[in-house]
Amino acid sequence: MSSPVLQAAGIGKRFGASVALDHIDLAIDAGEVVALMGANGAGKSTLVKILSGVYRADRGTLALRGAPFVPSSPQDAVRRGVATVHQAIADIVVPDLPVADNLLLDQFCGGTSPWYVPASVRRAEAARRAARIGLAVDLAAPLGALPLAAQQQVTIARALATHPALLILDEPTASLSAGEADRLFDLIGGLRDEGVATLLVSHRERDLRRMADRVVVLSDGRVVGDARSPIDFHAALQTMIGRPLQRSHEPPQSGAHADRPAVLSLRGLRLSSASAPFDLDVQRGEVVAIAGPVGSGKSRLARTLFGASFAHDGLMTLDGVRWQPRSPADAIRAGVFMLGEDRRRTTLFPDSVPFATIAGTIAFPFMSRWFRDGFVRTRREKHAAAEAIERFGVRCRGANDRPSHLSGGNQQKVALARWHAEPARLLLLDEPFQGIDVGARADIVRLLRSSASRRATLVFVSDLDEALEVADRIVHFDHGAPVARAGSSRSLHVP
Repeated sequence: MSSPVLQAAGIGKRFGASVALDHIDLAIDAGEVVALMGANGAGKSTLVKILSGVYRADRGTLALRGAPFVPSSPQDAVRRGVATVHQAIADIVVPDLPVADNLLLDQFCGGTSPWYVPASVRRAEAARRAARIGLAVDLAAPLGALPLAAQQQVTIARALATHPALLILDEPTASLSAGEADRLFDLIGGLRDEGVATLLVSHRERDLRRMADRVVVLSDGRVVGDARSPIDFHAALQTMIGRPLQRSHEPPQSGAHADRPAVLSLRGLRLSSASAPFDLDVQRGEVVAIAGPVGSGKSRLARTLFGASFAHDGLMTLDGVRWQPRSPADAIRAGVFMLGEDRRRTTLFPDSVPFATIAGTIAFPFMSRWFRDGFVRTRREKHAAAEAIERFGVRCRGANDRPSHLSGGNQQKVALARWHAEPARLLLLDEPFQGIDVGARADIVRLLRSSASRRATLVFVSDLDEALEVADRIVHFDHGAPVARAGSSRSLHVP
C-alpha cells in the first residue's frame, strides 16, 4: 500500500507549563477527508498551526508524501504542499488590497512571481481562481469592504490555487450560507477525486455527515477517538466534551411573551431603497433569531439598530420612544449593546494595546461611566472580569490574560461577557456561535437564556439549526426584509 499523504507520529507541544499536544498520531491518505473535532482548548488550533508552519513541534515527526516535513514558515508549508484556510481570516489577508491581489498573495510572497506582472494578467488569473469556487464579487474592491463570508471564500480560492497535497480547512462553513457551503462541499468532493488529502476542522453535523470519511477527536491534547464512516455524530460529541450533550433549554410555548411590553418596535422599516418595508416587535424577555443567508440584510439590520448604519425609511422605537441612534456610542449609552460577527475586528484589541487584557476588553465600552474622574481603577476592572470568567466559564489564568492567547470559544465568551457587564435593554448578537465548538455553544445558549428576562434579545444567524437552538421565535430574512416567521418549535411560514 502507498504511504499516507500526511503522517504525524508522537507530536508534542508545550507552552510553558501548559501541555497543548501530547503524543499525537495522525495519518491521512490520498483522497481522504478527516474531520478533526475537539472542545475549545483541546489542541486543534495548535496542531493546525504546526502542520501549517506557524509553530514547530517540540517532539515527534511529520512526513508529507513520504518525505520529512518540517516547515520553517507558513510560506514554506505552502511551497511544500500544505495549504491552510485558517479560522482567523484577519491573520492571512490584507484588507486594504483589492480582492484580486489577495487571491494572488501566495504567488507574490512565495518568490515564484516575476518582478512585474501586468494588471490585465493579474485580473485574469484572479478571475480564474474566483470562478473555480463560484465567487462572484468585485475583484477590484478592497477585501476589507466585503462581508466576512466573502472574505473567507477568497481565502479558500487562494488555498486551492496552490494545488495542495494536504488541504486544511479550519471551520470553513462557519460564516457560509447553506448554498455556499454546498458549493464548498462539491469542491472538496472534486479534490477527493484528485487525490488531495483534507483535514476538516469542524463540529457541525452537516459538515461531517456530508464530507467526512473519518473523525478524529482531541481532548486535552490527546487523541481520544477515531471513527470511520458511517459516523455516530452524537457519540463523537459525547467523546469530545466528556458528557452527554443535553438540550440547552425547553422552547417556550407560542405567545409566551405576548403580554409583555415591546422593547423594540419597527414600523415600515426599509433598510435600503431596494428593500421592502416591514414591521417587527420584540418583547421583553424574548429571544428572537433573525435567520438568513449571507447578504440577506440581517447584519445591516443589526448595524442600523446599533447606530453603525442608517435606515432608508420607517420608524424605530425603543420602550415606546423614537429610536434613531447617531452612533454606536449613542446606542451603548441607551443600553443597546451589540456583539459584531468578527470578534477580532469589533471586540478584541491587538496585543500592542496596553489594556488588551480580559479585564480591559470587558471594561472598555463603559469606561466613561465606571471611571467618571478619568482615573481607571484596576480593582473594579479585575472584579468585573473575575465575575465574568466564573459566570461564562472562560478557561484562562486570570483577568490579566490576553484574549488573543485564548482559544476561539473562550475569546467568544469574553466578547459576550463584555456585553453582560451592565444591564442591556436590547442585546444584538451577530453570528455569536461562529468558530466555537458544540459544548461552548450549549454553554452560551444557556447563559443567554438565563439572562434574557430583563431585556429583548436579537440573534442574527446564518445557520437555522443555531436559530432553533437559541430562539423563542424565528424571523427568516432575505433581500433586506422578513420572508417567513415562526415559533422555534414550528415550521416557518410566509407572513
